[in-house]
Amino acid sequence: MSFNTLSDLRNQRGNFDTLMKEVEKISNPKSNFKKGDDREWKPTVDKAGNGYSVIRFLPLSNGATETEVPWVRIFNHGFQGPGGKWYIENSLTTLNKQDPVSELNTELWNSGVEANKEIARKQKRRLNYWANILVVEDPANKENEGQVFIYKFGKKIFDKIQDQLKPEFQDEQPVNPFDFWEGANFKLKIRQVEGYRNYDKSEFDSPTPIAEDDAGIEAIWKKQHDLGTLVSPDQFKSYDELKSKLDMVLGTKTVPTAETISAQTNDAADDQFVEAATAVAAKPAVSEPAPVAVAADDEDDTLSYFKQLADEK
Repeated sequence: MSFNTLSDLRNQRGNFDTLMKEVEKISNPKSNFKKGDDREWKPTVDKAGNGYSVIRFLPLSNGATETEVPWVRIFNHGFQGPGGKWYIENSLTTLNKQDPVSELNTELWNSGVEANKEIARKQKRRLNYWANILVVEDPANKENEGQVFIYKFGKKIFDKIQDQLKPEFQDEQPVNPFDFWEGANFKLKIRQVEGYRNYDKSEFDSPTPIAEDDAGIEAIWKKQHDLGTLVSPDQFKSYDELKSKLDMVLGTKTVPTAETISAQTNDAADDQFVEAATAVAAKPAVSEPAPVAVAADDEDDTLSYFKQLADEK
């Protein structure tokens, strides 16, 4: 979907139908981002794991492709095979296509063997969301303020977006947080709680225009990135490529059982996790920090933890 003028976008706002359909799909479910991409914004946390920023979620970009809502979803898998090799790939189910890991997990689950079901759980797909944001406040990186980035987030934050679109109580009015005129800033409050990155205190502010006038709004709108490029088919490996990679990682051409494979999950989204974990494993055994628990929707936390271990050795 694309809009020729800002007035076109204004005329489309306020209609929650499309957004709510997508929210319901996610609530009842049936990264193609390159490392070092300067379009991506990540919140900064201090040594204690705490951080604060203010961002504003943005609507559909000018000339948006491959998407009808202001976010995209990307599923991926990350697990280690019995020989130590890692499978870290985006899932074709993102594109509503058959994926070899999903097919394998279905076979394992339907086997009726509890041990096989546990393997399927460990190999399950994970979900991330991507959206355009305006960085309103970034105390640790002031140069980011006023700039438009793409932001990856998980279920915890999406639940807060959903609560705005579909309030739980009757006395609360629905708010479209992606709206330029009647949306709201999001106060991102990050805490480290029992080893997890916690977003519970994050909250939306009161609705307010994103800029003082339409000229300011249009300037922001024109800076947005096309999220469709993240989920275009050419950004995904083919089924055959993924199947070949899966066979190599598992070391088998047949459906594995609990006796032939011990799969371990990780929450990293790229090969840096494997490099860091391998570096740690290769070091002599010495006293090291207790493993940090990692939330399922916060993959960067695991990566940061293994980097820390690698640096300390």
